[in-house]
Amino acid sequence: MEHSYEEMRDVVLDILAGREAVGSDVEEYQSLARGVADVLLRRGAYDAPQKASHLVSPEPAPLSAHDADLFLEVFWALFREGVITLGRDDRNRQFPFFRVSHFGKRLLESGNAYFFHDVSTYEKLIRENIPDIDDVTLIYLKEAMQAFRSGCILSASVMLGVAAEHTFLLLLETIDQNPSYSTVFANAGKERTILRKVNKFKGILDGILKDLPPDTKEDLDTHFAGILSVIRTFRNESGHPSGKIINREQAYVLLHLFVPFCKKICQLRNHFVST
Repeated sequence: MEHSYEEMRDVVLDILAGREAVGSDVEEYQSLARGVADVLLRRGAYDAPQKASHLVSPEPAPLSAHDADLFLEVFWALFREGVITLGRDDRNRQFPFFRVSHFGKRLLESGNAYFFHDVSTYEKLIRENIPDIDDVTLIYLKEAMQAFRSGCILSASVMLGVAAEHTFLLLLETIDQNPSYSTVFANAGKERTILRKVNKFKGILDGILKDLPPDTKEDLDTHFAGILSVIRTFRNESGHPSGKIINREQAYVLLHLFVPFCKKICQLRNHFVST
């Protein structure tokens, strides 16, 4: 049975996170390959090939040629993403030995490694959680994710900040088309900067909370004002020549935080469209 990239990646991450025991410490490429094959066999999702031509090498795990190629891709993708780094320790720094990085340990411990790992899975996650997301906003989000995977953390945070601001401005445009609320929020739209627009908007919104449906009011402070503030702070630190640089973990968190933020914005937009 041939497996998909996602299936192969899931097994590798389960092993690295310790969710699947493979009999010994995995610290070398071939031992990880053997562990992957063992897990697939244990799950009943794999028939070990019998021919030597189908082996990864003369000794290692009985992965088919197809799965061996997938495993190779997953391994180096995790290296590029910073989840694993080469070398067993400072005395043995070379491939085929490897270890989980400090960044990777945090992701694996939190379980967030399944959240997304490339542009396509991030877009899928966004569309599943926010089906009404604007196409322009999504362009900036995909650019942010691509920059993150390429190691361009400053670019990722700036693009994410642009996406957050664009989403918020769309909310203001929606309200401006609502005859019942356009005058109520008019002062927010007149402010010159995004920060002032957000602060003014939040103050006005707090005064009409009784008009909002329960699911829209739920976690409003956290998912709207709080997250937008965090994203904007990092965007400003990255987008201006201040010398401040956010790290990879912070950028990864921001990519996560955008989902509940944008979802809350869309709930607000839907409310002001229907009222």
